[in-house]
Amino acid sequence: MLWVKAFHIVFVASWFAGLFYLPRIFVNLAMVPQGSDAERARLLLMARKLLRFTTLLAVPALALGLVLWLHYGIGRGPGNGWMHAKLMVVLLVLLYHHACALQLRRLRDGASSRSHVWYRWFNELPVLMLVAAVVLVVVKPF
Repeated sequence: MLWVKAFHIVFVASWFAGLFYLPRIFVNLAMVPQGSDAERARLLLMARKLLRFTTLLAVPALALGLVLWLHYGIGRGPGNGWMHAKLMVVLLVLLYHHACALQLRRLRDGASSRSHVWYRWFNELPVLMLVAAVVLVVVKPF
């Protein structure tokens, strides 16, 4: 079980690293001056590759989490309300990941009217979700 837990933590940390950096690329894309096509193309390529890599990291993170929950019984049974809250955080992270994919598509198509300031705030959300998940798993407040 400890190997599964260790690799779950590694993949979750890696997944979040991608979710921390991808919106930062969006900030840079929103700041690209008109006519800087090469810079825009380079940033879009970086974002596309990072999204693909981040998605690939999410799969084992989620699979190993399911193994810990369903096979090893972590968070199951009475007195494990923290796990329900953590699963809600995981759902929010998945929705955020999907929102990043949608934002990238809009930026690629030139359909985004979001400012770099909006993307800076958007970039803070995974930090809050990671803090919530870690506190729920370590402290188990309920």
